[in-house]
Amino acid sequence: MMDNNVLKASLLSPMLDPESGVALYRQLYETMRQAILAGTLPGGVKLPSTRTLAQTLGISRATVIQAFDQLLSEGYIYGKVGSGTYVEQVLPDELLRLPDKQTRGKKTNEILPPPDPLSERGKMIATSAVAPFQKWDQVVQHQAFRPGIPALHEFPFKLWSQLATRRWKNIQPADFGYSDPAGYRPLRQEIARYLQVARGVHCTEEQIIIMAGSQQALHLAVQLLIDTGDEVWIEDPCYMGARGALVSGGAQLIPVPIDDEGLDVTQGIARSPRARMAYVTPSHQFPVGTVMSLSRRLALLRWASQTTSWILEDDYDSEYRYAGHPLASLQGLDQAGRVIYIGTFSKVLFPALRLGYLVSPPELIDAFRAARAAADRHAHMLDQMVLTDFMAQEHFARHLRRMRSLYEERQAILLEVAHKELEGRISIKAASAGMNLLAHLPKDLQDTTVAQQAAYYGVAVTPISKYYIQYPPLNALLLGYAAYNQQEIHHGIQNLARALLLS
Repeated sequence: MMDNNVLKASLLSPMLDPESGVALYRQLYETMRQAILAGTLPGGVKLPSTRTLAQTLGISRATVIQAFDQLLSEGYIYGKVGSGTYVEQVLPDELLRLPDKQTRGKKTNEILPPPDPLSERGKMIATSAVAPFQKWDQVVQHQAFRPGIPALHEFPFKLWSQLATRRWKNIQPADFGYSDPAGYRPLRQEIARYLQVARGVHCTEEQIIIMAGSQQALHLAVQLLIDTGDEVWIEDPCYMGARGALVSGGAQLIPVPIDDEGLDVTQGIARSPRARMAYVTPSHQFPVGTVMSLSRRLALLRWASQTTSWILEDDYDSEYRYAGHPLASLQGLDQAGRVIYIGTFSKVLFPALRLGYLVSPPELIDAFRAARAAADRHAHMLDQMVLTDFMAQEHFARHLRRMRSLYEERQAILLEVAHKELEGRISIKAASAGMNLLAHLPKDLQDTTVAQQAAYYGVAVTPISKYYIQYPPLNALLLGYAAYNQQEIHHGIQNLARALLLS
């Protein structure tokens, strides 16, 4: 006899059409929402698990999770830790509906959903998450083991304040006006010098466009180069911010698997030989951590040159390498001008700074300058000036050296404590670069379940499955260690051990 949850799942399958042009998660969301409004899925009923629903419908679990997240955020469903997901008893449509002049004071059983205020592009933007954490007011900022957070307590804020004060004292009236949308020229000069030496990037200051972080760089690159429906290779698993920028720009994502050599170029060509663009993190793949081999880099560049496709190279944390020398950037190997290089100061300084940069191919400089001006004119001038001084006076280089040593030490502490407290329950291996480690779970534990349980113990671990689009995910947790001292790491691992006992 079929389980009730499986039966409910099977009723939805005829409603999904992969050829309709509408994203599958959006089809599933609309189908479930209408079923809830119609009472087919009544209030209080337990829904199938995301895994069961995905298997029954023959779609990826990531698609189901995205649809569930949308229903959850809009108040149609709710979750109970350790119990499952249920349909809400009181629906948002009932709370928001106001009677019109004809029905005011009269009883009616007619259910009329409110008009959707968003455009189709607006819907894609509104449902495109850039990070696993969405409700920022409920997030404890300094909670082990959030990934990608630098050691904020170790940043020389006193020095930064002194540089800012000095700039304020010498600022000129002209500095308060509109400035070059490409950014403060002295800062662009410093960045160009740094990239040439540290990353082997071939560029002039004219190719540097200052952005409000790497996320804006991704967004503008997609807006300039991608039309709705264009196919784009994206790493699977992938950085959610890149996925969000591409989806909101109307791209058709082509998930390409990652192995020990990075993006599988052969698989990408097989799936979409003439894709418009490829998004990659070759220096340190996020979130798995692999480094793209030289042969794969050359294959990717050869494909882009032959098809005149674009490559977005996101070099988000290449500064933190603890063994050997990093391979040259893709941009530095590119002879055809197909690579758009993106960097950020969020990981090496502090996220609130909101400064990043894009290295444009010469032929796109004017287009990127115009796009930057259309977005928000230019970046904050004083922040650019202070960062210029920070780099020109060698504080930036010293800070990087200090953080590289500190993060290597903290990774070693995490490995030592995890081996002592979690041996036999999870497997963590050292990494030669980065700010995060993967903690592999045994088959009888699910990463999402462990992450939910860990949250109750004040531990913020990210299930790796959240980063996958299509291919079967690793069963692992992503642990950030850069921001946490020895005591915080020890306390976090102990609480994670408690969570594992109950998962």
